[in-house]
Amino acid sequence: MIHNRLRPVARAAVRLVLVAAVALGAQVITSTTASADPSATTWLKLRMCESSNRYTVNTGTGYYGAYQFDLPTWRSVGGQGRPDQASPAEQDFRALYLYRMRGWQPWECGGMLGLRDDGDARSKRAPSYAESAYIGGGSAPAPAPAPAPPPVMAPWPGVVYAYGDCAPALRTWQLRMNAYGYGFEGTGCYYGKTQQAVLDLQRANGINDSGRLGPKTWKAAWQGTAPR
Repeated sequence: MIHNRLRPVARAAVRLVLVAAVALGAQVITSTTASADPSATTWLKLRMCESSNRYTVNTGTGYYGAYQFDLPTWRSVGGQGRPDQASPAEQDFRALYLYRMRGWQPWECGGMLGLRDDGDARSKRAPSYAESAYIGGGSAPAPAPAPAPPPVMAPWPGVVYAYGDCAPALRTWQLRMNAYGYGFEGTGCYYGKTQQAVLDLQRANGINDSGRLGPKTWKAAWQGTAPR
């Protein structure tokens, strides 16, 4: 049995420590500021073990979301509704909140992965959303890639081509039309397949479908609407 009453020697030792602290101007530290939170990598390992990192998973067994909260635990840290219906950022925040209240203890995978509590575990210090943003699931999506610049148009050769013509410039136009799936070999000669491509391009771009490859049809191959 552990007794609460200190032995005389122990009381004297405590008194000596307190006197020394006062003499040095030290203050008793009561702040709950935690030393560190688990890394984003550690959180990812936990999510992978708990839910294969699926924030919207509903197992049908009373556990929900990326961290497999049950409803009583979710609500104990302020969660509303169901965890799997909350945003990733909200789930990350509530997971960090729970960690600061109880450490890794609530998660079975915490023990399976051998995760150890750090200075923030059980600190009872409620986090902010800004503090939980690093975890990963709730981070802002990556910006959409910038659209690719339009291809550089080959110079208009200054000649209007019609059925039966052959020229190097026709080969350039044919190969450009391969971007739309025409499969030209680039013979440079204007026959049936080239004529069909010209007509398709003209109709897609509101150009008079004369079948003649003039400057408007040439430009449309690079800067116009693709044929259907």
